[in-house]
Amino acid sequence: MSNLGYHEGTGRRKTAVARVRLMPGEGEIVVNGRSLDQHFGNAVSESEIRMPFRVTGTEGRYNVMIKVEGGGVNGQAGAIRHGIARALLDVDADANRVPLRQAGLLTRDPRMKERKKYGLKRARKAPQYTKR
Repeated sequence: MSNLGYHEGTGRRKTAVARVRLMPGEGEIVVNGRSLDQHFGNAVSESEIRMPFRVTGTEGRYNVMIKVEGGGVNGQAGAIRHGIARALLDVDADANRVPLRQAGLLTRDPRMKERKKYGLKRARKAPQYTKR
């Protein structure tokens, strides 16, 4: 448990990294200095990002400040969700670990983009075969 006045968590997904700070408040989420709607628009549902709060029953108790970089829209949303879950562990590990683990929010999603191989157009797509 931290005595800085806030709780931190780092979330990762694909190539996105999110640094999350939870401070006591009324549930406001700020991403890179902008509101959640301004940052993502309607590309990502807000309920997906707020899931760790719903699972632990801490909705509306913390303001969230997030710095996220890298990746795309879905990667950033997943990184934020992972970071919030880790920060909630910092708040109260005994109470929050089991519900977060059961919801699968503490596991970092290991799936990454596969690298392009030489002789191919993408990771697995081969050039068209010509018989004659």
